[in-house]
Parts: sequence; C-alpha cells; structure tokens
Amino acid sequence: MTSTSEQGARRVGPYTVVYSEPKYENLWVKVREDRVKDRRGEETIFTVIAAKPTVTVLPIDDNNEVYLVRRFKYAIGEPSLEAINGAIESGGTPEQAGLREIGEEANLVAAEWVDMGLINPLTSIVDSPSHTFLARKLSTIRRSAAPDQSLEVVKASFADALKWVLDGTITHGASCALILKTHILLERASRR
Repeated sequence: MTSTSEQGARRVGPYTVVYSEPKYENLWVKVREDRVKDRRGEETIFTVIAAKPTVTVLPIDDNNEVYLVRRFKYAIGEPSLEAINGAIESGGTPEQAGLREIGEEANLVAAEWVDMGLINPLTSIVDSPSHTFLARKLSTIRRSAAPDQSLEVVKASFADALKWVLDGTITHGASCALILKTHILLERASRR
C-alpha cells in the first residue's frame, strides 16, 4: 500500500488522495484503489482501471466504402464488428499504431490521416483513451505473415456502417463515435 501524507498529498480535481493501492497488473491493464477525501473532508473509494491507450481507425476509400473487422471478443462473449483498432505501444504515436493496425488487419496503407479526436470510453472507472482517425487515399499492401483466422475483414458502404451504428449492430464505443463523427465530416464536405 502506498500512503501519502496529508501535507504532501496528491490532488486529483476536487479530491485529495489519502492512499493509492495497486490491486492488479498485467501487460494491458493496471487496477488500483484510491481512498480520497472531498473538499468537505468526507472519504470515499474510487477504483481505477488504467489500460493502454488505443487507436481506432476507419479506412475509407474513394468510393465511400469502409473497412471494418469482425472478431470474437472474449469480454462480451461474442463477435464484434468494429473499426480497426489496437493498442499504442510505449513510445509509439497514435499514427504509428494506426498505420500498423490497418496494415496487420486489412492489408492497407493510407496516404492521408484525418485526426478525428480522442474518445474516453468509460470515464467513471476506466482510463483508456482511444485516438481516432479517418484513413484515406488507401493502397493495398502484400502481407508477409499468415492472416489471422479469427479476424474477418468486412468491406461495406459507409451508409451501411452508419446504419449498423444506428441499429446496434456496431456497439464498440470508439467505432460508433468515429463513424458518427465521419458522417458529420462527410455531410459538411458535401455542402461545400
């Protein structure tokens, strides 16, 4: 258990951290429990799950077709249809991670990257920012490694991807936000 004295106490927003105790850690996630005091001196406990930052990329070609992936996700116990996503390795940039992921998962490279902002998926207990990008000017690359048999690349019209967000077929939070933001971006561009 890591204790912090009141005099040298760490502050997080309106809270003073009384102590912070690591509970679990692996390569992807750290879980800690923080006992804090609010401004009135009342104590409470926050559990924080800190996961590696991620990148979520929506590759879109000149015909407004997008590349999505479907893969079984253990935590939800079923396949999930999503934009391409993965972890940002230590020392790497979101753009580097995105380029790696679209290459590994869809055999693509993009000449144009549009930063679509940061998504924090579950702000009450999870610290796992997802950087989102629209990837354009796509080219296919030759894959040297054997394809991942558990991953299915789904090429679809952007209109279908938007429909799948709206009808609940796509439920991955960063993918939903990215597709909705892309819809707004494309609508604005069509009005010019």
